[in-house]
Amino acid sequence: MFNLIVGTGALTMPKAFATAGWLVSLVLLVFLGFMSFVTTTFVIEAMAAANAQLRWKRMENLKEEEDDDSSTASDSDVLIRDNYERAEKRPILSVQKRGSPNPFEITDRVEMGQMASMFFNKVGVNLFYFCIIVYLYGDLAIYAAAVPFSLMQVTCAAGNDSCGVEADTKYNDTDRCWGPLRRVDAYRIYLAIFTLLLGPFTFFDVQKTKYLQILTSLMRWIAFAVMIVLALVRIGHGQGEGHPPLADFSGVRNLFGVCVYSFMCQHSLPSLITPVSSKRHLTRLVFLDYVLILAFYGLLSFTAIFCFRGDSLMDMYTLNFARCDVVHLAAVRFFLGLFPVFTISTNFPIIAVTLRNNWKTLFHREGGTYPWVVDRVVFPTITLVPPVLVAFCTHDLESLVGITGAYAGTGIQYVIPAFLVYHCRRDTQLAFGCGVSNKHRSPFRHTFWVGFVLLWAFSCFIFVTANIVLSETKL
Repeated sequence: MFNLIVGTGALTMPKAFATAGWLVSLVLLVFLGFMSFVTTTFVIEAMAAANAQLRWKRMENLKEEEDDDSSTASDSDVLIRDNYERAEKRPILSVQKRGSPNPFEITDRVEMGQMASMFFNKVGVNLFYFCIIVYLYGDLAIYAAAVPFSLMQVTCAAGNDSCGVEADTKYNDTDRCWGPLRRVDAYRIYLAIFTLLLGPFTFFDVQKTKYLQILTSLMRWIAFAVMIVLALVRIGHGQGEGHPPLADFSGVRNLFGVCVYSFMCQHSLPSLITPVSSKRHLTRLVFLDYVLILAFYGLLSFTAIFCFRGDSLMDMYTLNFARCDVVHLAAVRFFLGLFPVFTISTNFPIIAVTLRNNWKTLFHREGGTYPWVVDRVVFPTITLVPPVLVAFCTHDLESLVGITGAYAGTGIQYVIPAFLVYHCRRDTQLAFGCGVSNKHRSPFRHTFWVGFVLLWAFSCFIFVTANIVLSETKL
């Protein structure tokens, strides 16, 4: 769970912290972390309710099959069956009861899409898939822009200056990279290479990525540890350049989107929670996870904003360490500068295949199959082309992360979990009665919390939209 949450969003957080001010950033980070924890407990409760419903349906189906068998049997067969059942059924049932004492035990992996189809009506299911598809498109656009941008920054700086980018150097897209080639041209060449190398994976299924994921996780933690240590050493030697403001509300919009994006894990909870063998202290473990993540984000961002000037912090924080006055070893400079290239490149095919499968599920009709051209060409193409076009038009990572987090992220992290838990509680009460209690019920069980989460999500949506409109009007 820690590895899932701490990803690309963490690399864009330092700049968002610097533009919004350290006090506002800290308060918003803690509050959004708390809200994410609340909705995480909502999803866990909905998973338990979905498991109980599936278990109840299986028992009903089994009972119907037994009734059908008994109705077709002769009288003598019924007598023999009754004697047999009296001898055989009791111990089997007692074993089953000992093995699963609570109907709300989370044993089946019920994905969010399946929960939506169980608890929502048709309109709700379509809105769920629309929200998750928009979020995954944003994810892919961020990934498609981050890799070429990092390659452009590192290679163009190396081409112009053997010692990397200096502290006061500011580049525009129209500046020269190599010879007559502009920086924006280099970016688009890298984007084309990235698309040609990783795009074809969208047309197939990505499997057996376990060792690749372990390798990228290891590289990520080495990179984060190196950046924090280097920033602390620089501050300790009195070389810190940062003097962040206390509060600057003009930067809150992007900070909000980045923080929401950086706490995103709700859509992957079923895969994380279901395999846990002992779920007795699940809520405490999740709470501990969030405390550790908050501490990590705070450490990374505060060391960044006091080590570097706010105007010199880059969209991708790793690129600040491509300067030779910060890192003397060329190998470390290149490792940190190219770190997003390695980690993001491994995630891009997985996210692309997930998005393609969601498109298929959205348009799927019961008992129907897609023609080969639609299945193998149309769906992969509509998955791949839009994010690449967005990345071709802009490489403003902070805005991409901010908009993805503020809109689609708000839907997945706040709105969907709140509606899921509301409907699952209502359905559970109807199916099992008031006397049965969900053992994985959220600590925030009062209906007030559902309303509060929805009100907060609506307020955020209005605030971010108004902020974007006002910013565009000023421009």
